Amino acid sequence: MVVEVMGRYAGWIALHSGLAGRADAILIPEIPYSIENVAAHLQRRHHEGKPYSIVVVAEGAKPIGGDVTVKSREAGRVERLGGIGEAVSAQLQEFTGKESRSIVLGHLLRGGSPTAMDRNLGVTFGAGAVYALSKGMNGVMVALKPPHLDFVPLQEAVAKVRLVPPDSEFVIVARALDISFGDRATEQSSRGL
Repeated sequence: MVVEVMGRYAGWIALHSGLAGRADAILIPEIPYSIENVAAHLQRRHHEGKPYSIVVVAEGAKPIGGDVTVKSREAGRVERLGGIGEAVSAQLQEFTGKESRSIVLGHLLRGGSPTAMDRNLGVTFGAGAVYALSKGMNGVMVALKPPHLDFVPLQEAVAKVRLVPPDSEFVIVARALDISFGDRATEQSSRGL
């Protein structure tokens, strides 16, 4: 199963949802992938006894030396990305000989039922915004920098896109859990690490 999620420039959603869902591969814009590497990884996992595979792919993921999959272009608007999930699914089916399906998590599927953490975070941000206003702050974004709230000027918050560092702790954890990013040839299982 290939699951396409939001992530035009940054793979945070794919990375975190892939980790949470124990995906076998996660494809993100920051780490160009080789479909051959992904297919070999999935085949190895299948030979080790895993009867199914999950691949999470950000809409902005691109193959090594390739480009993003554009769904549509309109004059004066940013191009609409999409279709990478279907393309990856078809390629994996061709390389592995196994049935592959893709799904795009549309707007209705993206907002699952809130957890206690979601509700507490929402209340915290709301209270933080009221606090900022009561202290005369404006033009700021409430941010959580555990264990404290921070008030970041909006100009600073939107000054640059925050990308997933390829050597970030979440990528390192994913690799230690034997999750492929498609940038490396498949290796033997690292579960003994």
